[in-house]
Amino acid sequence: MNDYLDQRISPWAQLGATMGILAESGPWPGYESGLSEEEYLSFLQIIETHYQYNGWFTQENIRKALWAWNKALTAENLKTWLSAYELKDFSNDPKNVGLICAGNIPLVGFHDVLSVLISGHKAIIKLSSDDNRLIPALLNILCVFEPAYKERFELMPRKLEGHDAVIATGSNNTARYFNYYFRDVPHIIRKSRTSIAVLDGTETKAELTELGHDIFDYFGLGCRNVSKIYVPQGYDINRFFEAIYDFHPIVNHNKYANNYDYNKAVWLLNCENLLDNGFILLKEEKRIASPTGSLYFEHYADRESITRLLNEHEHELQCVIGKGFIEFGESQAPHLWDYADGVDTMSFLSELHKKQSIIG
Repeated sequence: MNDYLDQRISPWAQLGATMGILAESGPWPGYESGLSEEEYLSFLQIIETHYQYNGWFTQENIRKALWAWNKALTAENLKTWLSAYELKDFSNDPKNVGLICAGNIPLVGFHDVLSVLISGHKAIIKLSSDDNRLIPALLNILCVFEPAYKERFELMPRKLEGHDAVIATGSNNTARYFNYYFRDVPHIIRKSRTSIAVLDGTETKAELTELGHDIFDYFGLGCRNVSKIYVPQGYDINRFFEAIYDFHPIVNHNKYANNYDYNKAVWLLNCENLLDNGFILLKEEKRIASPTGSLYFEHYADRESITRLLNEHEHELQCVIGKGFIEFGESQAPHLWDYADGVDTMSFLSELHKKQSIIG
């Protein structure tokens, strides 16, 4: 590893290790964490109280996100990721890259922040009100490890301003607005996406249980959460229900339960055919994005028909889970090089001085 690459990687690898320690949420482990006791306890307080600001951000889910980043931000992973690019030194001429971050699950915008900063540019960050505490706290920790980053980011409380380029994540409706508003600067605009699973009927109970994580982690709110399963004709859905039973405590969460109850009431009033196990509703449906507390399913005849369906929904899908695709249980553990919507963020950032635009 050359010195320049090592210099870029070191503080992020240290941050990744610290995120693992914070995820454990034990007593202050001493300065081996890289933090003073006050800094350490301050972050734990955010973990413990964030649900007061956003009821979806439970302590369990925040720790889950921290563990995922601990696994991703290793020196080896960072080297593998960055070695694919010709990193330039933009210290004398960094671009101001505006980031409009989503807030559906904890730290969902962190990869964009990482990409901008480690590429050498400056991040102008507009956080979602649903997730506006974790990322600033982690950036403060990063600055403990590398003080130079203090001048490399700015948090925008309101309107995004002073940007040379933009990476914006939102819904299909906001994407139309973003495309118009940022039409004169290089940009990546991301729309709504979801994920699916393809079952072939040979899955073990353990594999189907792992699929439960793809469905239920973060209450199913992420674009990498499975919102629909494709099953072969004649599939015994009871095998699936049995394998995911251990996830039933999710219905004890008030916000999830409200969604589950609401969808159940509406669909029953409309005389829809439902399969219900007490904590998730299964509905046979052609569409792929199911509402919270439910899961769509559809039967397929053969592999050719699945290939055709995947091609039809290509621009709506974030990832596909199943044999021959992403492994069961791994949807919420992407690699650093698994880019949202399949758009290579680092290539975009590396070429900003050439005024390249990518529209998602």
